[in-house]
Amino acid sequence: VAMETVSLEHQIQSVQRHIAFLKKEQMELLHDLHLEILRLQKHCSELTHDLEIKELEAHQQDVLDRELEEKCRAMEAQLQEKEKDNLELRKELQHKETLVAALRSSLRNKERRFLEELKRRSHRVTILDTELQKQTEAAAYLS
Repeated sequence: VAMETVSLEHQIQSVQRHIAFLKKEQMELLHDLHLEILRLQKHCSELTHDLEIKELEAHQQDVLDRELEEKCRAMEAQLQEKEKDNLELRKELQHKETLVAALRSSLRNKERRFLEELKRRSHRVTILDTELQKQTEAAAYLS
């Protein structure tokens, strides 16, 4: 019986050592798991922060894109208005060029008629001057 008691005591001590070893291993494992949970929580927080920053940047980019689109539409509207104004100015310029051409033609015709009239009158003055000379000579002869 004493031998059995010693054997049981050895078995109990062995089981207690195994239990202590298992408790120590379990504590180390729990500690490591706790550290891993903390690391994963920190990583998750960092990823969440990065995601929030990216969402904010995406929102800001969307706002900028919308503003640029609005400016682009406004500029396109201004461009169309300027093109319309340019078209009207071109039509007006073409009309004025037509008027200028007509006025030039009219001026050339008037100048040509004036020069013809001037030539006729000059010729008439020459004839009258010749007659006056003849009459002056005839009057001098008669005197």
